[in-house]
Amino acid sequence: MYNRAIRGSLIIGDKSYSQISADILAPTETKPGKWWFAMMTLATLASIWGVYSIYITVAKGIGTWGVNNTVGWGWAIINFVWWIGIGHAGTAFSIFLLILRQKWRTSINRAAEAMTVFAVGCAAIFPALHMGRIWLAFFIIPYPNTRGPLWVNFNSPLFWDFIAISAYLLISFSFWYLGMLPDFATIRDRTTSKIRKALYGFFSIGWVGSSRQWLRFDSLAFILGGIAAVLVVSVHSIVSTDFAVSVEPGWHTTIFPPYFVVGAIFSGFAMVMTLMIIIRKLYRLGDYVTDGHLDAIARILIFISLIMGTAYLTEIFVAWYSGSEYEMFTFFRNRITGEYALQFWGMIICNALIPQLFWFKKIRSSLLMMFVISLFINLGMWFERFNIVITSLSKDYLPSAWASYTPTWVEVGTYVGTIGIFLAGVLMFFRYIPMIAVSEVKAVRDIGTRKYD
Repeated sequence: MYNRAIRGSLIIGDKSYSQISADILAPTETKPGKWWFAMMTLATLASIWGVYSIYITVAKGIGTWGVNNTVGWGWAIINFVWWIGIGHAGTAFSIFLLILRQKWRTSINRAAEAMTVFAVGCAAIFPALHMGRIWLAFFIIPYPNTRGPLWVNFNSPLFWDFIAISAYLLISFSFWYLGMLPDFATIRDRTTSKIRKALYGFFSIGWVGSSRQWLRFDSLAFILGGIAAVLVVSVHSIVSTDFAVSVEPGWHTTIFPPYFVVGAIFSGFAMVMTLMIIIRKLYRLGDYVTDGHLDAIARILIFISLIMGTAYLTEIFVAWYSGSEYEMFTFFRNRITGEYALQFWGMIICNALIPQLFWFKKIRSSLLMMFVISLFINLGMWFERFNIVITSLSKDYLPSAWASYTPTWVEVGTYVGTIGIFLAGVLMFFRYIPMIAVSEVKAVRDIGTRKYD
């Protein structure tokens, strides 16, 4: 039983069902404000820079990047892992809380799932570019072909990435889209525009809200949830094997799979907090995205931050305890001190120290502080991926081959372009899709009241 006196209200105010529909669907029924057009312009410009950078990469090759013989993985793989991490939040948030029957997820899961789809789409760009010959990307698809007995290397972690990400994107999109059917039908029935009625009617695929449909809808949610729960763990574990199966100092370690999974959920939950604060402020949805919702996310971030801090200390201790001079050099001379100390300490401060501010209720009650800390966490997680990729490659076993890595404007532009694509997707989501699951919020409207109990 949900105790409202202890855990707070899931919805503020005595909302009727019609009020819930009107409040949440208002952004899809009214013209967006000037800020929306300003942000869409910014996202479009960033996307254009990204598309141009991708064109340069495809036309001239990855020689336009700052990679070299030693650092063969640059910003492309850093940003690939970073985007995949952000993409974990929606599924982890929705699936695990759905399976655990946590009712407070209902106001947040829709936006988190949308974020997952856009982030995974952005992540998929980088491995394709990093292949060097993007027009041959179909070679990694395992299908019978006319090229003779030529198959992909099933022992390659890069092939595992393709399979894992494809499955993850398919399941995430299916879970997100199918969960919107009741809300699309609500918009279809409310609108007076023939075009909108036809479009939302098409995407609602005949939803009428019968008992049989609701029964199948709920069953399907748990089935997809069970499949996606496995993918949440497996996808980033597979990404970690890109590193762990190598013999590079700093990579060849068994801590990577759990370390990557927890880090992905950490960065994803931080991005969920960022997104929900923006939604709450810009669309005045504080009655649905309450202080209690944001407080719950902050508490989860505290817990995961402690795990991340423990993982960092474990890595350092194992490097020292192993007695391997190569491991000790990588951690103590190339990360903690040395050329990449700034990125290392930025990672520690942003991921292990700053989130501990959430122990203070005053911090958890300030939207501005929560917003800033969530941005710091994602910055710290980017630093973490930089540390993992660059520091091990730049100075490996052969000192004569050591080389520093500096990204070029093409790499930076590609990354900025994916941010623009992600932002444009989120803005379109704000405009045309209910940001909060109307049907699910209605289902929990009376939870915690005597009438419900």
